Amino acid sequence: MKDQGILAHHGAALSLSVLLALAGCASKAPAPTGERSGQTPPVASVGGASSKDAYVVKKGDTLHSIALDHGLDYRELAAWNNIDNPNRILIGQSLRVRAPGAAAADKAVVRPISSGAPVEQRSLGGSGDLLKSEPKAGKDAYSDQALARAQAPARVVEPVAVAKVAPEAKPEAKPEAQGEAKPGDTAAGNEEVSWMWPANGKLLGTFSEGGNKGIDINGKAGDPVLAAGAGKVVYSGTGLRGYGKLVIVKHNNTYLTAYAHNQNLLVKEGQSVTKGQKIAEMGNTDADQVKLHFEIRRQGKPIDPLKQLPQR
Repeated sequence: MKDQGILAHHGAALSLSVLLALAGCASKAPAPTGERSGQTPPVASVGGASSKDAYVVKKGDTLHSIALDHGLDYRELAAWNNIDNPNRILIGQSLRVRAPGAAAADKAVVRPISSGAPVEQRSLGGSGDLLKSEPKAGKDAYSDQALARAQAPARVVEPVAVAKVAPEAKPEAKPEAQGEAKPGDTAAGNEEVSWMWPANGKLLGTFSEGGNKGIDINGKAGDPVLAAGAGKVVYSGTGLRGYGKLVIVKHNNTYLTAYAHNQNLLVKEGQSVTKGQKIAEMGNTDADQVKLHFEIRRQGKPIDPLKQLPQR
């Protein structure tokens, strides 16, 4: 009976140990995730780009129209998304609309390099430590001279003086005058364009939010269409529905201009143009009458050209 009691006791203890072990394992299991977990869902990405840097293709979109709406060269857009044929994109396809690495560049912080301690210069002949002569093992024959050498005090070599050399004085940097621009600087806040009218006709239509994205200028077929500012031609063709024969000029990282409904295009993609240069001839392609439809876009967003062009 005593043995049975001991076995029962050990059995109870073993069962308790197993229950505690199972409870411990259960406590370490990950908490279930769901609506009540309070966790923020991950941001959708496209080829490493966050959702704010991506655009989902909708019905009626073309690569050219997407590029125009984002202030981009369509060839850059094609390169960022590995698109071989600019005329083939799919509804629902996600496109990167910002240069790869641009977000990381925005977050880059430049810190000054702290200067080190003053440089110390030592002579080549010494290390600055006390040099003591060590006794050498061996036996000398007895003599008065040997006895005198043995009784002489150890020779101490004096440390070599160390000269501290002050850092070389550098000429004081001359502060730059405020407003002075360096050659080649293209600061985003200083990218204003000196505009001129692209045609001499009368106004047929003005800009309206959610309606007309630019202004319409009257004229005769063949009238000159002029570049409203210096820049580079990023599009010349008929790939945007509703614009007819179209020229798009990129002036800097901020501004684009568009010239639509021409009968003849006189410039090619990649060509640099000067302010006032004839880039097309007025026409009525994809329009109900001869006119020039002119747009100014800031970061891809249409703005009122009348607020930018000089009064006439």
